[in-house]
Parts: sequence; C-alpha cells; structure tokens
Amino acid sequence: MITIHRNNQTFGPYSLEHLKKYVEEGKILFKDQASQSMQIGLITVEQILKQRQIRVKIQNKGSIFSQIKALGKELIIPKFEFIKQDLFRDKKLIYLAAIGLAPAFLIRFTFSSYLTFYAIALYFSVIWAIFFFYLFKTRQVETLKTIVIFFLSQASALLLIWVQKLPLIGSFYSLIESNSFIVKYFGFVFVIGVFEELTKALPLFLLIKNAKEPIIPQTLVFYGLMSGIGFGVFEGVLYQTSLNSTLAYNEAFFMNIARLTSLPFLHAIWCGIAGYFIAFANLYPLFRKGLHLLAILIPAILHGSYDVFGWSIIGLTLTILSVLLLVFYLKRSGDYQSKLINI
Repeated sequence: MITIHRNNQTFGPYSLEHLKKYVEEGKILFKDQASQSMQIGLITVEQILKQRQIRVKIQNKGSIFSQIKALGKELIIPKFEFIKQDLFRDKKLIYLAAIGLAPAFLIRFTFSSYLTFYAIALYFSVIWAIFFFYLFKTRQVETLKTIVIFFLSQASALLLIWVQKLPLIGSFYSLIESNSFIVKYFGFVFVIGVFEELTKALPLFLLIKNAKEPIIPQTLVFYGLMSGIGFGVFEGVLYQTSLNSTLAYNEAFFMNIARLTSLPFLHAIWCGIAGYFIAFANLYPLFRKGLHLLAILIPAILHGSYDVFGWSIIGLTLTILSVLLLVFYLKRSGDYQSKLINI
C-alpha cells in the first residue's frame, strides 16, 4: 500500500491499481511524495511507478477548445467588480505595476527630453532608497527628511558646479590633467574627492545642527546614503546628457547604465561613511574636529583613488573596500562608542 504526502497533508493508503488510476485522472501527481509500507523514507510517485514498471498515460479531458471552455471565462478575465474593489488594497499589485511600468510611462510623458534622463534617474533613486531603508532603517529615519536630504544634495551639487567655475578653484581642478601621477592623484583626492564629499556631507551637517535629539550613527549612515544617491544620480544625468552622448554606442550604453546603478551606489557608500563619522562627532563633541576631518578625508581618499584607477582591478578593489569599510564601521559602532567614552 502507498501513502501520498502533499503540502503537509496525507492521503491514502492506495493500492498500485488505484494509484495508477488516480495519476491518470490527474488527482495524484508524478512529483507527489509517497511512502510505501515496510520502506523507510519518501520517494516520488514517479519513482514508484518506474520501480514497478507501470506505464501511465495522463488523460486529456476533451479537446483544447473544450478544455478552455470548461475552465470558464472568469478564470481568464476576472470580473471588473473584483478588480475595482481590491485594486488599491493589493500592495503587491501596486508595487509590481509601479516598479515594472514606471520607466515606460516616464519616457512616454517626458517626451524623450532632458527631463526623461532626470525622471529615470529618480526612478532608480527610489529603488535604491527602498533597498537602503530595508537595510539601515531606524526609529529616527523619517520619510520627509529623507526626501529633503535627497534633493538638498542635488542643490549642493549645483552649488559645486558654480564653485568649480571660480578662477582659483578652477586652477586646482586643472591638477587632474597633469602628466605627473603624483600631481594627478593629489588633484583627484584633495580637490575632486574633498570638494564632492564635502558637498554631499553638507545636508548631513544641516540635519545634525537642527536635530531635536542625538542622531545615532546608523541613522546618519542612512541619510548619508540618500544624500550620496541624490548627488550621484544628478551627476549621472549631467554626464549622460553631455560627455556620454559623445561616446561610441557600446561605451555610451555601458556608461549610462553605470551612471544609474554602480556609480550612484559608490557615491552613497562614501557619503554613508561620512555620515558615520559625523554622527560620532555629534555624539562625542570633544573629538569633533578629528572626526569631522575623518568624515571627509576617508571618503575623499576612496573616491579620488577610484577616479584615478577607474574600472581597473585596483579600482574595483577599492569599490569592494569601500563597502567593507562601511559594514565594518557599523559592526564596530558599539566598540568605538565605548572607547570614546573611556578616553
């Protein structure tokens, strides 16, 4: 005798003759788990039939068209009343439609303009925001503050663009064009790196200044990630609509993808590190000068070094190191707090 096990339910026991009959009728499936008397463990119905050399042919209930007719139109086209009642209650449906269809609607209603690049960038930003919120959310994280920081970071980016045009600052930026590796490296780290990381950190300094309670490191890491994403996607739009458009098709395609995914992510990670140290500076003001310096210098070194080496093995190693550092900092947060208290 054979007992069938499906979804934590037990059926039977059945004789081989009845088992064969029910399989042919579609009541028992080949992949159902089965146990036999005097045998330990479960195997599939298909294995049992093969062991007994029993050939089974599953029946068809009529022709294809008669089967579809028997299924009924309600299975294919649900009643409108059902959709109307439950459309806005089903969050999975809303999320599925929003994530899957948003780009198509954004492209259609922004008419393939500069606004389209920015709209698509916002779309990816929302996806990143959901991801970061899932990983780093705390009771202090607020939706409105998250949105403000995201757009404030972009406003800071506009300020940086203006600053870059100042004669003195522009001369510093020219260092990255030097033929000397040392001068070039200095320019990428202490000019581009410092200026951009300071720009992304500005919203975090404003947030800390106006906070009504001490902000824990993980909270400011989240806000740093969002500030970095805001800056990264904004910078990405500028590149997509200028430099990238002059590249060959394949290179332009890959760079446009990078400007919506990995590069904003790296900006976020570096600003998350800045947020970590800014939070510590606020919690332990006796060490604020040193912690503020680390908040800008560490991301600037990672950022500038990556800019120098790009997509090379060294550059990709630096991206992994950046992520590892942020994870390491958060894991050792408690240890660092204990050390700062006891110094």
